[in-house]
Amino acid sequence: MKVMKRSVALLMLIAMLTVLAGCGSSKEASTSSSDDPITIALSAWPGWFFWYLVDEKGFFDKHGVNVDLKWFPVYSDSLQALATGKVDANSQTLSDTLAPASKGIGLKAVLVNDNSFGGDAIVSKPGIGSIKELKGKTVATELGTVDHLLLLTALAQNGMSEKDVNYVNMTVNDAGPAFISGKTDASVLWEPFQTTAVKEGKGKILFSSKDTPGLIPDLLVFRDSVVKKRPDDIQKIVDAWFDALNYFKDHQDEAIELMAKHAETTPEDFKLGLSSIKLFTPDDNVKAFSKGEDYSSLTYTAKTTADFLKKLDMVGEIKDFDALFDSRFVEKAAKE
Repeated sequence: MKVMKRSVALLMLIAMLTVLAGCGSSKEASTSSSDDPITIALSAWPGWFFWYLVDEKGFFDKHGVNVDLKWFPVYSDSLQALATGKVDANSQTLSDTLAPASKGIGLKAVLVNDNSFGGDAIVSKPGIGSIKELKGKTVATELGTVDHLLLLTALAQNGMSEKDVNYVNMTVNDAGPAFISGKTDASVLWEPFQTTAVKEGKGKILFSSKDTPGLIPDLLVFRDSVVKKRPDDIQKIVDAWFDALNYFKDHQDEAIELMAKHAETTPEDFKLGLSSIKLFTPDDNVKAFSKGEDYSSLTYTAKTTADFLKKLDMVGEIKDFDALFDSRFVEKAAKE
């Protein structure tokens, strides 16, 4: 199965973004006319394979918008493509949108595709019954990733900090096998690594993104210049997305088979991956784009995540978090 490493991926981006900030804005793909296709980048994550459903079932055509989907096997490459203007939009996490924004690269999130809803989790040995019982235990995950943030959130909710555990900085590719082999007491993993750890390592889900709804949103993010030049086309893309979600409700088996082919996996395994996310309806989107004081609000989540990343020197100052989000497209879709 194609697996996307859903990390913050900022360490690879910081040097490139610093150069961009010093050299001014890059040449963008969207200097083309309104007749040219809008390019949307995507990588392997269950919610983002829905773009193929949108395309192949003709919903872009239905709404009269010319879209070119660009597949990126390496997720961080899609982030760089958006930051350098090689694509008009990218499917990416909120976390990965913050570093370019802090470097002055104009980006706008226009749609929440989904939230991780169990797809990221702390997997522990069966004998560990609570987060508090992780005190003094060895816990592995990768520094600066959304799963590192999930760990710190779980600890904070239980009156603890990273100092209370023996934290080991380890990629998910290593943290899963380390747990299975007994080298860690717990590892923070995303799918499909977490399911493997539970099955092969006889582990248990101690805490997951189900316990922190909204902490890990997956978004459609455009270059700000594209939003300014082609708002009508963006509305058509958002409307086409929601048409595809409605189609999925009535044709699940067909849709899953289509997307599973692109994911290079079986329909059964793809369906399992879908169970770990929450697809967002128009109303869910409107709520997410609204102001709030918990993770149901994108602005709140952005501020909290930025504070986390800033402490790790992975993002700079962001003065206006509201400028990252443009709610008009989902608001219009919700009214229709």
